[in-house]
Amino acid sequence: MPVFNVQGMTCGHCVKAVTRALQNLDAQAQVEVDLAGQQVRVQSTLPSETLLAAIREEGYAATPA
Repeated sequence: MPVFNVQGMTCGHCVKAVTRALQNLDAQAQVEVDLAGQQVRVQSTLPSETLLAAIREEGYAATPA
């Protein structure tokens, strides 16, 4: 399960935005967001680079953890 460090998430809206962006690419993706730890775990069949791109397109700085 890929884990990403995501900077800039501050509230529930951020969590929903990141989750929605990932699930728009893979409706079956399981997304776990640790708001305090600024991390996102994703279980998906998509490559990590694709998932990172989706998070970045939402306006967040994201890197592999």
